[in-house]
Amino acid sequence: MNRQTTGGARVANHPLTQLVLSRMREFWRQPAAVFWVYGFPLLMMVALGTAFRNRPVDKIAVTVVAGSQAEAIQKVLQQDERFVGPGGDVEILSPEICRQRLRTGKTLLIVSTDSQSGSNFTFTYDPERPGSVMARDVINNLLQTAAGRRDPATVEDITVREPGGRYIDFLVPGLLGMGLMGGGMWGVGFAIVNLRIRKLLKRYLATPMKRSHFLGSMMISRLLFTVTEVLILVLAARWLFGVVNHGSFVAAAVLVILGACQFGGIGLLVASRAETTETVSGLMNLVMLPMWIGSGVFYSIERFPASLQTVLNLLPLTPLIHSLRSVMQDGVSLLALLPEIGLISLWTVVTFALAMRWFRWQ
Repeated sequence: MNRQTTGGARVANHPLTQLVLSRMREFWRQPAAVFWVYGFPLLMMVALGTAFRNRPVDKIAVTVVAGSQAEAIQKVLQQDERFVGPGGDVEILSPEICRQRLRTGKTLLIVSTDSQSGSNFTFTYDPERPGSVMARDVINNLLQTAAGRRDPATVEDITVREPGGRYIDFLVPGLLGMGLMGGGMWGVGFAIVNLRIRKLLKRYLATPMKRSHFLGSMMISRLLFTVTEVLILVLAARWLFGVVNHGSFVAAAVLVILGACQFGGIGLLVASRAETTETVSGLMNLVMLPMWIGSGVFYSIERFPASLQTVLNLLPLTPLIHSLRSVMQDGVSLLALLPEIGLISLWTVVTFALAMRWFRWQ
């Protein structure tokens, strides 16, 4: 019993344990830090998930030019809820008013039957306006079918609305990676510089602890914060938007831990010699900005040229987000993600080793 008590006291009084506890207390006493670690990713998810949610079919503004077949065309178009006019219903107007509404953007497409070319239907639209070409094809199919066209092959439509293909399903893994990056950089790097400015690192230096104890405590406390951060984001995504993890929760947890270690190491490296908040803020923005833009947080990196994708794939955040999306959306196993895991581990080992070597107490 005494041995157990003595062993527990040793663990509780160990420098690493005390440093972790002090770091956690200090973090919870900073409302701004709590907001940026927990609140900001959650607000981003709610805002973007709401803005890009699955919406009803967009309405297409169509105007019919007055003519002999105008009422028949109007009747066909009004049977489809997608087609409306500037005032609500598909309207029949004079050619001049139709042209004016097309020019001012109040209508997307004009349908007429009076044409010098002798065609039954004439479509007037701007092909560079989004949706105009699609609207032309849909209206043409409706009118041709109403005129008696019979397709030689039968077609069957199967519509599905399953979680996984929405923008919010794509976004959540990106926000998880972004949260791990921000937490590691600001939660570790900025905290170290703050301690250096307040001359607290000098006091730590005078205590019976090793440099590895201090740096290790920063990493461990970051991992503890990561658990609640990820849980809040994942549970909120599930409750608010029905986001489902199609892969293994163990695989996702392993990737989250690796990501937290990776960005904890980068945060340590960035703050290893910075002496002012201005310096560390500039360095962190310099490191994070390319990953915000090019690592696929909000959109796929396939939008960039192929030559640039090679560089972007080497950024620390890119393999982490790709791995999280592969697990959560496609159900991929960790074995299939060994190249990405290897790159994440390499960034972790290299940055932590350099931080251990270059870290300065004052």
